[in-house]
Amino acid sequence: QVQLVESGGGSLESGDTLRLSCLGTGLPGGAYCTAWFRQSPGKEREGVAVIDGGGGTKYLDAVEGRFTVSPDYDTPKNTWTWYLKIRNLQSEDTAMYFCAAGLYTGGWYSRPSTCATYSYWGHGTQVTVSS
Repeated sequence: QVQLVESGGGSLESGDTLRLSCLGTGLPGGAYCTAWFRQSPGKEREGVAVIDGGGGTKYLDAVEGRFTVSPDYDTPKNTWTWYLKIRNLQSEDTAMYFCAAGLYTGGWYSRPSTCATYSYWGHGTQVTVSS
């Protein structure tokens, strides 16, 4: 059974730095796009960052330079964790953050949301930024 579990959200202030984690277990073999999405009330969900099966990364233009996505593989546990580091938090970063995974086909993609068809989703972690 595939599980993606996000953690690390909370209430912070503008200018703070935050690191979100997404622990993935049970993913079938293959190369994946693992992306971070966010959604705030009244707005559409948007993909903010992705790391693809080849190790490439892309970011939403609006967050470029402040968001960094990185992977970590725990060999003994055979699990992946994907991190999203957010620097200089701003009030517009307030949202529920989700991680998602989908098989990477190796083709070109223009933004995080189009790296793959995302088949697996976590339940999200809330980030609230006060100014």
